[in-house]
Amino acid sequence: MEKKRGITTKQINLAAMLAALTAVGSALRITIPLDIAGTTSFHLGNIMCALSGILLGPWLGGLAAGLGSALYDIMNPLYISECWITFLTKGAYGAAAGLVAFRGSRELTYKKAILATLAGAVTYAILYLAKSYFYSGLLLKGLTPDAALLTVIGKLPATAFNAVVALIFAPLLAMSTRAALKKNGLSVN
Repeated sequence: MEKKRGITTKQINLAAMLAALTAVGSALRITIPLDIAGTTSFHLGNIMCALSGILLGPWLGGLAAGLGSALYDIMNPLYISECWITFLTKGAYGAAAGLVAFRGSRELTYKKAILATLAGAVTYAILYLAKSYFYSGLLLKGLTPDAALLTVIGKLPATAFNAVVALIFAPLLAMSTRAALKKNGLSVN
């Protein structure tokens, strides 16, 4: 008889801890106002989004990344109205990282952790920049397509910086914590 594997209490606790660390990482930011529409930020939350997916897999990791990021938005009056979008886009970040990390062999290598982080960063960048153009620029602000495109261009440096920082630190953190987590029954695979 085949034994079904479910989510353990320890894994739920790890997901909650990663969600909390994602919220804290998102709060550690430098916000830059843009002239046309809104702001952009340099922050550390994306590291934790990628780490959530790498350590917990696509579903639980995506949930931790989305909840932690949305929690930060809920606590910040500037972002509270978009917390549902953040939940979806940052959840996709963690899910994409988890899909790559858990694909094929269950053995996590440094190269696989980098590819997982890259997949999450690219997925999130596409969704975030599309949201900035269509939702924030065209729909909410009523900008012309050219002006909305300028807001996207203004957000590119911070988006790229956040992705690079995640590419550097998320794989290092994943590799350094994975063995300890597995030893204590805290990893999904």
